[in-house]
Amino acid sequence: MLKQIETFLNAVDTIIWGPPLLILLVGTGVYLTWKLKLLQIFRLPLAIKYIFSKEEDNDENAKGDVSSFGALCTALSATIGTGNIVGVATAIKAGGPGALFWMWIAAFFGMATKYAEGVLAIKYREVDENGQMSGGPMYYIKNGLGLNWLANIFAIFGVGVALLGIGTFGQVKSIADAASIGFNIPTIVTAVVVTVLVALVTLGGIKRISKVSEAVVPVMAGLYIVGVLLVLFFNFNKIPAAVSLIIESAFNPKAALGGAVGITITIAMQRGIGRGVFSNEAGLGSAPIAAAAAKTNSPVRQGLISMTGTFIDTIVICTMTGLVIVITGTFSGSLEGAALTTAAFELGLPIAVLGKYIVNIGLMFFAFTTILGWNYYGERCIEYLFGIKGIKPYKLIFIALVAVGPFLPLEMIFIIADIVNGLMAFPNLIGLIGLRKVVISETEEYFKELKEKSEIVEVA
Repeated sequence: MLKQIETFLNAVDTIIWGPPLLILLVGTGVYLTWKLKLLQIFRLPLAIKYIFSKEEDNDENAKGDVSSFGALCTALSATIGTGNIVGVATAIKAGGPGALFWMWIAAFFGMATKYAEGVLAIKYREVDENGQMSGGPMYYIKNGLGLNWLANIFAIFGVGVALLGIGTFGQVKSIADAASIGFNIPTIVTAVVVTVLVALVTLGGIKRISKVSEAVVPVMAGLYIVGVLLVLFFNFNKIPAAVSLIIESAFNPKAALGGAVGITITIAMQRGIGRGVFSNEAGLGSAPIAAAAAKTNSPVRQGLISMTGTFIDTIVICTMTGLVIVITGTFSGSLEGAALTTAAFELGLPIAVLGKYIVNIGLMFFAFTTILGWNYYGERCIEYLFGIKGIKPYKLIFIALVAVGPFLPLEMIFIIADIVNGLMAFPNLIGLIGLRKVVISETEEYFKELKEKSEIVEVA
């Protein structure tokens, strides 16, 4: 009976994450890229500048709970996770090196989608009964389109993902496995430590989550990037061939892989785009929930900052992981997931044991911050559905699920999480498409005013 249920859920998962959703996700990004005039290219330097600007943080009239940088780090804490280590390995294993190319494509157009989500998050956010900012797809679907029933559907799926998938079981299981493999720490010890840490951070609300994220995210990403750069340094001469293989196998997998059986362009595209979206979450509607808490009065400014999250997550970190795997050739063996990435780092470094530590420590930190980010996402969704009275029970349930996560068989839970995760995208994409003119109008008006200010300064 259990096997039949799992087979049925696998079939549902395949349908949800099939061509229609992938086309809708990428298609929305393509449309927004065109209408916003390649904003993710021409406005990226300005977006990066805004990340480190303190102008609005020091503005007493700016509304919000945390700094724009803090909101970005909270969003990154949820997106930079196991997908950057396990997801990339899974994509390349199933779709060949060409899957990484399609991850780049998904990320490029996803930057425009993530920008639009950030704009709408600020445009339609509200102040809740606790005086905190609340926003995200449920608010711009309700306030922008007037479709409260669709907003409720998004919120229900959001809670499901937070409690049953990305937010709890998958992440804490990854931490327990990494601690066991890398440091021989018993699962029970890991479960207790992680549960206590999650409770201490999440019970403090968005401000504490933001502070922890601001401290941890840059450090963890920086250390992982340093580890990758070491591998690339010691294998510098192999990089051109690896890049060539990635591009060639994106369009001709069998020829590039020496007649590999079973991998087609369709599979490479599906795995690459699917894992890319899973990693950076552009179009799923999670990141705008964090963006809504940013201290700013400008939807466009926050949209630009949100856009950099996809760039950092996929274009930078996923690419680095993928290059290490392709350069070392470990994708052609029998290993999968985190074990595959670990083997690639061990093979790519002169001191093999460093590879194990880099991957497993990175995995532990990435997974922990993802728990924090998704705790906040689920909290905002619960508040939308039941008001602030639902927050405390939700947090207690969330903490309890974190505690039991390391001891659960996750095969079916991962499938359920993937299904709910995909379902989140549909109401969000309807909101983005329905409010596309608002995004375009806000963008044009902002840059018109920015140009006029610049001209005034030049004249003066």
